[in-house]
Amino acid sequence: MAELMPHPVLIIDDDQELCELLTDWLAGEDFALTAAHDGPSGLQAATQGEFVAIILDVMLPGMNGLEILRQLRQSCQTPLLMLSARGEPIDRILGLELGADDYLAKPCDPRELVARLRALLRRSQPSSTDTHQLRADNLRLDQDSLLAWLDDQPLQLTQSEALILRTLMEQPGQLVDRQAL
Repeated sequence: MAELMPHPVLIIDDDQELCELLTDWLAGEDFALTAAHDGPSGLQAATQGEFVAIILDVMLPGMNGLEILRQLRQSCQTPLLMLSARGEPIDRILGLELGADDYLAKPCDPRELVARLRALLRRSQPSSTDTHQLRADNLRLDQDSLLAWLDDQPLQLTQSEALILRTLMEQPGQLVDRQAL
């Protein structure tokens, strides 16, 4: 059976110490964090990587987090949580109106951050469950519903095609004979 992979999450925040702490904390919660520490590299990572969620700070060197959010929402619907020291109501409202899915003020309890990330994932993929999902690079398959996604875009597969895909994903890198398919 294919190994279930941790959920890849991108954090765009210039506070490197915070990123290290969250990387350690979230690793124990089945998340694999990738960090970018300035606006331009964060935007590039977000558009080129395969992440189930993005955590974005507002105040970043090189490019403001709200500008990153604006640009991302033109082509990307990856769940996005704003995590910022700017926690006034007007800041939260602006972030949410520009397309953030959630907004959490710093400092925050890491357990709350994990709970909010899990809630974002539940809302963005209601038919999938963490324990029944196979992953291979940018391909995902929910074993229960037989729904598949490539680059977070749903694939239109027949039931037979989905069953063949599941068989292949359960045996990565191995030859599968015709009768098994």
